Amino acid sequence: MRKKYKDLPLRSGVGIVVLNKENKVFVAKRIDNKKNFWQMPQGGVDKGEDLYEAAIRELDEETSIKSVSLIKKIDGLLTYYLPDELLGIIWKGRFKGQEQQWYIMRFNGDEKEINIKTKHPEFLEWKWVDIDEITKLVVTFKLQVYEKIQKEVKKILVN
Repeated sequence: MRKKYKDLPLRSGVGIVVLNKENKVFVAKRIDNKKNFWQMPQGGVDKGEDLYEAAIRELDEETSIKSVSLIKKIDGLLTYYLPDELLGIIWKGRFKGQEQQWYIMRFNGDEKEINIKTKHPEFLEWKWVDIDEITKLVVTFKLQVYEKIQKEVKKILVN
């Protein structure tokens, strides 16, 4: 990490693993990434906002999904750091990475509910994938976060 950015704080964030009835995971391709990387819904927490409420808000803002039930809050915060080429660019240069609280949720609705063409769209397309696929689709700097999430989800799917 470049010296001038090491003192920047981490952004407070949330992430959501959305599982359908077949235990497939919702992933979407970001508009601002030209490569074939996919991610789960995630985003920042507003000042004073409850983390779970932020997760529900982000999920709705990014995917229009409202029909979910909480399966599990993943223990601890997961952190990733931006690569040097994105430092000073993403989040207007105010943060060096993100510290996230992740939630595993069950999608209980009809797929017609899912709409990524939102007011401020972030995604080009979406799909359901096996839990083993998420670490093959994610951008490199988020890989260790997705590996941890993958382990947590697999624990639930076994039980």
